[in-house]
Amino acid sequence: MSAIRSRIIDTAQLATEIKQWGRELGFQQLGITDTQLDQHEAWLQTWLADGMHGEMDYMSRHGTRRSRPSELIPGTVRVISARMDYMPDGEDDVFGLLEQDETGFVSRYALGRDYHKVMRNRLQKLASRIESAIGPFGYRVFVDSAPVLEKALAEKAGLGWIGKHSNLLNREAGSWFFLGEIYTDLPLPMDEPGDEHCGNCRRCLDVCPTGAIVAPYRVDARRCISYLTIELRGPIPEPLRPLMGNRIYGCDDCQAVCPWNRFATPTAEEDFTPRNGLEAPQLRELFAWDEAEFLARTAGSAIRRIGHECWLRNIAVALGNAAPSLENVDALERRADHPSALVREHVAWALARQRGQAA
Repeated sequence: MSAIRSRIIDTAQLATEIKQWGRELGFQQLGITDTQLDQHEAWLQTWLADGMHGEMDYMSRHGTRRSRPSELIPGTVRVISARMDYMPDGEDDVFGLLEQDETGFVSRYALGRDYHKVMRNRLQKLASRIESAIGPFGYRVFVDSAPVLEKALAEKAGLGWIGKHSNLLNREAGSWFFLGEIYTDLPLPMDEPGDEHCGNCRRCLDVCPTGAIVAPYRVDARRCISYLTIELRGPIPEPLRPLMGNRIYGCDDCQAVCPWNRFATPTAEEDFTPRNGLEAPQLRELFAWDEAEFLARTAGSAIRRIGHECWLRNIAVALGNAAPSLENVDALERRADHPSALVREHVAWALARQRGQAA
């Protein structure tokens, strides 16, 4: 980062203005914190040592740069953390959708435009607004695009607290929101960290379909459906497949059951409006998409990153978990000779279940 030119800046006034500019750009909340994450670094190292990150090698690849912002971007002394709500209007009936076994469930965050692009653009505009007010300063914008402990930073910046399911929670907004950051060399005043308000509640632990929340604040990614459907590129472990139900991209159970989400309000952000009918899609229709249609229908969506092969893998599992029907068998048989061994394996498993040959 470039050093701040010698000049007098009212940092308290600037922090107030930054938060106002952020709200004008569509963020619901902004907070400011320093870069000290010692406790979270220790938790991260223990989690990695226990192998709970599965095949997400990028979680360990960058060493301490993830937990020490000034190592990632030299000169960083503060982090501006931003929150943007995303829950679409009428899309909070998660458990109702999970009961419809011929319908695919897509995590609510992925129904609209890719949030990475939306938030990065807004954060860049915010940084440009700051620069227009005070002149050049050192900064970098991040939205899940670098080794950043975003939830830890958001908690320290006063945006909420990390719940037992490891997601950030806010008393007024629940957890249906995205996070983004600006690393900066501006010595801005800091906000007070968020307080914990989970108490004795353990609904998220009890509802997790695969038991991935192995203890409060501790998630084994290797069992998490979001990891299995999005991050994992190989076969989904057979014992976990029946537990996935009709979840084909992500899982929202731990958020949907959380009492704090009764305070969440639908987003007014047009970019997060559901696209292409993915809020309650029919599994057999999705399974019929060829790669060209998959790419066309997921353009601008976070879903595209998993690729057509994993898309078919996930849907095959969901079809295997659906009530047996000739229509499901027919749809699966059409993919039985797919060029991908990964797809063929999951189709064969699903066909066996549809034919009553598997538990």
